[in-house]
Amino acid sequence: MKIIPLKEGNFSASKTKDFTLLTPENQETVKGIKMSVQPFLIITSNDYILLDAGIGWKNEAGISVVSTLLKEHHINPEQITKLLLSHLHKDHIEGAVRLTDDGFEATFPNAEIYIQRRELDFAMENKGNPSFDFEILEKLIQLPSIVWMDDDKGQITDEISYEVVGGHTPFMQVFWISENDETVFYGADDLPQASYLKYHLAYKSDFDGRKAMQLRLGWEKEAQENHWKILLYHDLEKAVLEF
Repeated sequence: MKIIPLKEGNFSASKTKDFTLLTPENQETVKGIKMSVQPFLIITSNDYILLDAGIGWKNEAGISVVSTLLKEHHINPEQITKLLLSHLHKDHIEGAVRLTDDGFEATFPNAEIYIQRRELDFAMENKGNPSFDFEILEKLIQLPSIVWMDDDKGQITDEISYEVVGGHTPFMQVFWISENDETVFYGADDLPQASYLKYHLAYKSDFDGRKAMQLRLGWEKEAQENHWKILLYHDLEKAVLEF
């Protein structure tokens, strides 16, 4: 397997979930929760798998940061075969669609997009919640490439397994990708930063912070026993923890 972090940048997220890119000029003064936004591309012998889609951040030239990073690795968006969405908060889905002269279209046109149906139901019951971008979400779920997921756990392919665990959101799902005795684990916002393993806390930003904390304790033990590589979506400095 090849793991490629696609870091859009380090940001400050306000209470209304507006994201400001951190720069040397503003990082000491801007208010909000500081976090990275960092999707991951996993290349296996069978698939190009994107884990969450970021916020579609563009550089000063108006070009998508993720597309620029893919190009640096000689990868085209058309090569992505699967987009696995852990949950539907704006900073995890906005990069999945892009606005063109003809309207919104899939950023990764050949990718199947995996969405947990109960997560969508939860989002739609919370109209007005600033964690969701409902305009983008409405466009996303209209794409023809959606694969709706209804089970609590299972296999997407022989290499990809998933489980609905809750925690950060009620129906957030996590993923394991295994190939050739190597396992990559993506805990999304239940395990977004390395510090979450150092400080065993229940975070108020989670739907069920205590459950997320308990999940992390179990995953850390499994990671140590089975030598997982853990992907960190929101860590300001690290991308991958190896056990």
